[in-house]
Amino acid sequence: MNDGLNPLFRVRRVGAGEAAGCIEPLAEVLLDCVEGGASVSFMWPLPREHALGFWRGVAEGVARGERVLLVAEDPGGAIVATAQLILSQPDNQPHRADVAKMLVHRRARRRGLAQRLLSALEDEARREGKTVLVLDTVTGGDAERLYARGGWQRVGEIPNYALMPDGRPCATTYFHKQLVPVPA
Repeated sequence: MNDGLNPLFRVRRVGAGEAAGCIEPLAEVLLDCVEGGASVSFMWPLPREHALGFWRGVAEGVARGERVLLVAEDPGGAIVATAQLILSQPDNQPHRADVAKMLVHRRARRRGLAQRLLSALEDEARREGKTVLVLDTVTGGDAERLYARGGWQRVGEIPNYALMPDGRPCATTYFHKQLVPVPA
């Protein structure tokens, strides 16, 4: 995807047949983010096998068509960032998807990768026929500002919703975005 932002990094959708082959580098990104303090459903220390198990489940979901998995690769082809779109929703919400696990390795931050991943997720959602996206993030963090700049609408905040990797409670802010469908 060439979007005019940092051409040294490539953002792409991981195919169902290749998702299982990305488990190791995706686990490295997750481990780095959690060690760096990101509240993304895991506590520190995060056992490597637990991170690998999480990504095995994601790869299985991609293979079943329940998830879209995006990665950002550095010039050498190493995965340095990722994000997901959860397509599988209840019967009365076929038009909706959840954005999940937007992760950027600390060595690749401040290069526009999160913005590129978010834009690519929105494009993939449109291709999948989704018109409503929902996500949550730590209140007051960099990601919250990223989503607001990207046109996402703040829904509200839940105090003490989750824990930071070190065990401190944190508030979570929910966002949604209404997408214009791709013309048929």
